[in-house]
Amino acid sequence: MSAARATRAPVKDQVLAGAVEVARSAAEDVAVGGHVGDHLGFELLADRVGTHYFASAVPGYLGWRWSVTVARVPRGRTPSVSEVELVPGEGALLAPEWVPWADRLRPGDLGTNDVLPYVAEDDRLVQGYEFTGDEDDADRQAVHELGLGRARVLSPRGREEAMQRWYDGASGPNAAPAKNAAASCSSCGFFLHLAGSARTMFGVCANEWSPDDGRVVSLDHGCGAHSETTEQAPAALWDATPPVRDEMDLIVLPPLNPLPEESADDAEPTGDDETDPDGGQAGPDPR
Repeated sequence: MSAARATRAPVKDQVLAGAVEVARSAAEDVAVGGHVGDHLGFELLADRVGTHYFASAVPGYLGWRWSVTVARVPRGRTPSVSEVELVPGEGALLAPEWVPWADRLRPGDLGTNDVLPYVAEDDRLVQGYEFTGDEDDADRQAVHELGLGRARVLSPRGREEAMQRWYDGASGPNAAPAKNAAASCSSCGFFLHLAGSARTMFGVCANEWSPDDGRVVSLDHGCGAHSETTEQAPAALWDATPPVRDEMDLIVLPPLNPLPEESADDAEPTGDDETDPDGGQAGPDPR
């Protein structure tokens, strides 16, 4: 029997349902400036507790309504006001669902003096090297020099997300400077490779004339400040045309420097044809 009483619907309450003017007066006390509109209805919430609704005329709150909750004591004939509030109705303009600052922060929102909250369970990071607490640990200095003394390091997911973000962004091959470049960063003398596995895809630009100076760039990125850019050839002063040749009227010209013809007198004498200075045949040498 008690369970049935707990689940039964509240009966009609004529006293609370008829307290329209009492509820309106309470709403007007809160909404200064005559911003209470027509009566929209009554809803019985429980035994001797109900709510009257009035249209809102508050500028900027279209679709909202005034909610005035009234109640009475058992066998009481005088209603009293419990609370007054402005609640959204059907079609009311609502603010977006509240999101914590740490969750709604986006890359580029961090200011100079802002500090990000610590994220204990960041799936982009994994546990790094930890010391045993021994102050005389001989490997302490070596570990610091190798860069293993950090509490956390990049996880495989963290490296993959970072590299994909760099490659798809303004430092990858799809950026406008890269598409217009004559050569890629992989052949540029100002390209500094990153350490570790990232060196196979990325490096840092060290050219102060480049728009990517000091930034991570991919091997297939590029810009107009490449170290091996070639000097452009100067434009011709006139347009060269092919020569015109008339094969029907050819003139054969002699060579400019003809070679002299060799005569018999200019021939060198041989030992067999040696002659006497007087014109006779020279005999054998008497000596």
